[in-house]
Amino acid sequence: MSPKLSLSSTIPLANSKYSIPRLGFGIYQSPTDVCVKSCLTALRAGYRHIDSAQFYRNESEMGEAVRQSGIPRSEVFLTTKILSAGGSPEKTYQKCLDSVKAIDPSEDGYVDLFLIHSPSPGSAKRKEMWQALEKLVEEKKARSIGVSNFGIGHINEMKEYAKIWPPQVNQIELHPWNQQREIVEYCRNNNIVIEAYCPLVRNNKAHEENLVAIAKKHDKPTGQVLIRYCLQKDWVPLPKSDTPSRIEANADLYGFELDGEDMSTLDGLDQGPRGAIVQAVKNDSV
Repeated sequence: MSPKLSLSSTIPLANSKYSIPRLGFGIYQSPTDVCVKSCLTALRAGYRHIDSAQFYRNESEMGEAVRQSGIPRSEVFLTTKILSAGGSPEKTYQKCLDSVKAIDPSEDGYVDLFLIHSPSPGSAKRKEMWQALEKLVEEKKARSIGVSNFGIGHINEMKEYAKIWPPQVNQIELHPWNQQREIVEYCRNNNIVIEAYCPLVRNNKAHEENLVAIAKKHDKPTGQVLIRYCLQKDWVPLPKSDTPSRIEANADLYGFELDGEDMSTLDGLDQGPRGAIVQAVKNDSV
């Protein structure tokens, strides 16, 4: 593992001239009255990648923070997601377009990445949403598109109708206790970037003895160890916090490196699907 990772490191996206920053800032459950402040703190700390969703109800706050920051729009990677179809292809497209306008209301506004949030609406609705996202790309309203919580069967099924395949990203729950190795390997083999939500396991494992020992060894907080682990696995972690000091600490990852023993210890903590705190993907579902 190269120690040359930095806060500006990126990963190229498949079939695209664009890249995704290696570290993202998640804003799930960030209330509207604090979301702008949290995003501004993250941008000042050096994050250049923020992850929202229609379901989070803070898309406009994410966009507002970028405008207030003074950082050029082109230098910040913004993601959102659609959870449910609109009832027809056109209504679904309009629903996505409304998100783009909420985030970037300029005439040439766009999002960097638009994901289908979940496979749970079923096959027909997934097709409807993917075709809406493809239209966003055609209309230059989304630069890249992908999926979230999709298993192998869900992604393979997309070949039947997708103009854009593979999806450029699959965002799933990933941390040492839920490593989802089958879908991770599949994504790597198909050049799909893997994003890791819940990389901090919502602080549920902060006192786990193996993690604490590694943190003490490097004189780093356990949260930094968990995020650094994701980076060294070539996942794109999306740590979330509304506490300014933690937002800053979660980006302070580049003055140390986990060695082979550390990585092996953390790899050994995998509990399979029962280690998930939100959900593990279902690889045999369609």
